[in-house]
Amino acid sequence: MLSLSMATFSSHLKKQVFKEKVMHISRRFFVKSGLFSGASLAATMGLAKIPANAKTEFRSMKNMNRLNPIEPLDLSPARWIWYPGERVLQNTVILFRKKFHLNASVHKASGWLIGESRYKLFVNGNYLQFGPPPSDPRWTECDPVNLTEYLKKGQNCIGVQVLYFGQGDGTWPMGKPGLLFKLDIILESNERMSIVSDDSWRAYLAKSWPPGQYKRWYLRALQEAFDARRYPYGWTTPHFTMNANWLSALTLRGQADKPAITSSANDYLFNSSAENEEDTSLQKRSVPLLRHVNIKAKRLAESHWLKWERPPEEYFQYLTPDSYRAKQGTCAVEQGDSHVVNMQPNNAAVLTFEFGEQIVGWPHFSVRAPEGTVIELMVQEGHRPFGTQPDAPALMNNRFHSWTRFICKEGWNTFETFDFESLRWVQLHIRNAQGKITVKNVGCRRRLYPWLQKPEIQCSNNTIQKVLDAAVNTINNAAQETIVDCMGRERQQYSGDIGHALHSLFNAFGAKELSARYIKTFSQGLTRDGYFMDCWPAYDRLNRIAQRQLYLTPWGPLIDHGVGFNFDCYHYFMYTGDLSMIEYVLPKLIDFFHFIQNLPREKGVLATQHLGTPAVWIEHGVSNQNVQCSFNLYTAAMLKHAFAYLCQVFGKKDIAAQASEFSDQLLQNTVNRFWSQTHRMFVSNLPWIKQEGDAKLHDRTLATAILFDQCPNNDTVGSINTLATCPKNLHLSYPANHCWRYWALGKAGRCEVILNDIEYRWGAMPSVHQNNTLSENWHPRPDTTDQWSHNPTAPLYVMFMDIAGIRPLAPGFGRVEIKPQLAYLDALRLACRTVRGSVSFESKGLKGNRLLKLSLPEGIVGELVVNKNEQITDFPQLEEADPALQRIQLKEGTTFNINLEYS
Repeated sequence: MLSLSMATFSSHLKKQVFKEKVMHISRRFFVKSGLFSGASLAATMGLAKIPANAKTEFRSMKNMNRLNPIEPLDLSPARWIWYPGERVLQNTVILFRKKFHLNASVHKASGWLIGESRYKLFVNGNYLQFGPPPSDPRWTECDPVNLTEYLKKGQNCIGVQVLYFGQGDGTWPMGKPGLLFKLDIILESNERMSIVSDDSWRAYLAKSWPPGQYKRWYLRALQEAFDARRYPYGWTTPHFTMNANWLSALTLRGQADKPAITSSANDYLFNSSAENEEDTSLQKRSVPLLRHVNIKAKRLAESHWLKWERPPEEYFQYLTPDSYRAKQGTCAVEQGDSHVVNMQPNNAAVLTFEFGEQIVGWPHFSVRAPEGTVIELMVQEGHRPFGTQPDAPALMNNRFHSWTRFICKEGWNTFETFDFESLRWVQLHIRNAQGKITVKNVGCRRRLYPWLQKPEIQCSNNTIQKVLDAAVNTINNAAQETIVDCMGRERQQYSGDIGHALHSLFNAFGAKELSARYIKTFSQGLTRDGYFMDCWPAYDRLNRIAQRQLYLTPWGPLIDHGVGFNFDCYHYFMYTGDLSMIEYVLPKLIDFFHFIQNLPREKGVLATQHLGTPAVWIEHGVSNQNVQCSFNLYTAAMLKHAFAYLCQVFGKKDIAAQASEFSDQLLQNTVNRFWSQTHRMFVSNLPWIKQEGDAKLHDRTLATAILFDQCPNNDTVGSINTLATCPKNLHLSYPANHCWRYWALGKAGRCEVILNDIEYRWGAMPSVHQNNTLSENWHPRPDTTDQWSHNPTAPLYVMFMDIAGIRPLAPGFGRVEIKPQLAYLDALRLACRTVRGSVSFESKGLKGNRLLKLSLPEGIVGELVVNKNEQITDFPQLEEADPALQRIQLKEGTTFNINLEYS
């Protein structure tokens, strides 16, 4: 929450920090130093001089735009509780029940809840919410609950279904089992009472999910198998009758202001506990609870029969080959809103349902079937229905074992997966049944972040618009409690390539809380050695540390993602002006800087091989040796243009000077080793080019050098032409990193290349047309583990940053640059979301006859940059270093209609 109004914040920014006399940087310096690059590197970066009193001035902003990274929570007198016992098997589900009486109607009932590892909350038979958000086990976030509308006078029942993973997950590195709950109630009679977790709660071992069930996949903990015959239906209602299997909950030793990892629960699989409980705390959830929308399946796309040659259980456990034979022919008949299958002896039925686009949520269905009928639900992102192509699979069990098993009770059953999935296809495999089976209400309860502002972006090119729409849907899938690469595989947040999504979140959605949570939670994964877990919180990077010690994997925590995280922090600050978050993160960035200083070097440049536990990645499909140039340019740019600046903001001048000096050394040594006078650009394999034959070029290398003015004598012609024409010896980054090429082309004024690429490269993505998403690779394959909804949203944020040319020039968008480069696009309308309000941009017409309509909210002073020959009068002119351009000042809180008639 903002402590002061935006107007007050704006006034303080202008009065205290961003006046020219406080942070004087010449306009000529802006362009010369490349600070208006598409990488959103704004005027306060680079060699910007920050005065001696800047530390005090910036700190005075701290309470003006505060997204506090630490919101501690104490739920005393609640106790951590669990099912009584001395150990907990993996994938155990416990049902907790609390019945109580209210003497009057409820005026207000609110509180907090956390269940490790995942929970579902029910009140008086109604399902309410799912949680908690993925968190560092040392600083677990607790979910708010508001039960005002669900409690009533008389008997009430709260039920919490808690799943303990036991083994690590892509969103849950480790932890201990437990439930902690506190609800404060105010009755209409003014009576006050609290419901807290303690030994008065009843706990039930839910064997409807077999305890000890094996793990689904390396980064997915729950391989769900649910037996409806063993589930105590009605247990969340007040009138349910408990039997002797409902035991008094076990109260654990542990404080109500500390996470489960500090409790006395016996975590026998990890045998972990907090070394120093003072370094842990329970925290308030820092993003809103997600909203849920029920989506119906679009159609039944296929149905057919299977005959099993081997036991189905064995197949689903091991994927034993030649386990079944598929038969062509329809097995389901549509009857009204249902699909009916008359089961054949010794055959299983397969029904595959298609959704209109790819979504993330909980697939569900209803089925009337005999007791003991077994149904495996499978999901897939890309699929070819059986029989449509010779190699189209009969079963969709081809994606990280993404199946859930349901066993029916007699009559109607309604099933929904415990955990959410990423899908466009849902398949039901029905077996162990005779007679009539009726299936209906196949759908998915989609989970979506509750955006305060919906994206507004429309352009005149239909293909580009389709790509932009796919980018928005991709963000809906990938940005939930955390900003992740994909929901179908890791469900993890990365810096580096996925950190770029911050630009989409801010520009299109204005999602500052979600971005703040990303900065906070990622930073918590700093190791004692000073490098970041490049995806955190997550199990796999902890496991990689052990594997790297034994030479069992090429993957380690990625150092280049730590480099990228420095840029993420810088961009977050520029978008929000939130000093409290940077103050929280900066000590960790300093530790990382010292780690970088001590990395092995080869002829003065940082090594990218044989680094011990961490590793360098940079990009798919390039050897560690051939990313050395990219990595060193990237690191040199970060040290000077992001890290040093953030250090200066907080008055750490000595560290900033060290970083800048180290940056200069790295750059000079990289130039000496990789700059080719013959090619007039950086060549990734120049030192060993004779052995490899041809020059190998990398778009990331060339783009970095252009963006940060790293080419000797500013000789960028060869690099720009190479990025524009893409010769065969140029390695092109995979989609999530393709932004670097676009940012460099945008800085060079080659936006027609960007638009062509979005139209013809991105527009050709199968996922765009089939799933309304952007995929991890350019050509995802159906019925594989390929990610059809990843997080490569460059087309979306590049439209804001380079085509409309909107970038912050001061922290918190106190000043904004608008430098439109619309090329052949004859209409574009968008709203850029800022912490001060939306900057509206609309253009119509082509070069020589283009109308711009710009609207700035209060608190944002604009600077419009256009061609020098545009005849624009009645606006104050500002200093501009590029002789081909002019810079015009735009007043805050004003709408402008500007004709651009030069051709």
